Amino acid sequence: MIVGLIIACEVAFWVLLGAGLAFRYGLRMPRTGLALLLCEPLLEVVLFTITAIDLRNGAEPDWRHGLAAVYIGFTVGLGHSTIKWADARIAHRFAGGPPPVKPPRYGTARAVHEWRVAGRWILASVVAVGLLQAAAWYVGDDGDTGSLRAWQLRMLWLIGINVIIAVSYTLFPKREPGRRPEPDSRREGAGRR
Repeated sequence: MIVGLIIACEVAFWVLLGAGLAFRYGLRMPRTGLALLLCEPLLEVVLFTITAIDLRNGAEPDWRHGLAAVYIGFTVGLGHSTIKWADARIAHRFAGGPPPVKPPRYGTARAVHEWRVAGRWILASVVAVGLLQAAAWYVGDDGDTGSLRAWQLRMLWLIGINVIIAVSYTLFPKREPGRRPEPDSRREGAGRR
């Protein structure tokens, strides 16, 4: 039941997104489109409530409950940026909006972009870890929370991977082709003495 509900929430997310953008740009009803887009968080509330009821009714916590928490975390961390991404493209394509801004490719600007992306994934993972911990406390010592702990470990790995990627762009920034690195003025000045 939980997996089916997760799939239904994901389908409903994209249906609401499509309907919201269709009303906003296609039918020129921006308030109705915004109202549909603002219904997105209700999907997570429904999923959270049904998962909690399932656990309260004595269901043994397993990977499905963990997946529900992870799904909610990812929607919290990545949902807004996904909606902004789709909105920018639809506005450009169908409403004469400006072209979507492409992420920077080189240097410090790219490192800052990667830290922002990592921040969204870290937020998603932290929310998921928090929900998984709340579920473990909710079940208490009487239930087997091993599967919930396994999901927490996966989220910690995900945080680590995103930090490593962002740090790599910070420490080893990609240089624009054809540009030579600027010399360090301190070393140049030291050689002239």
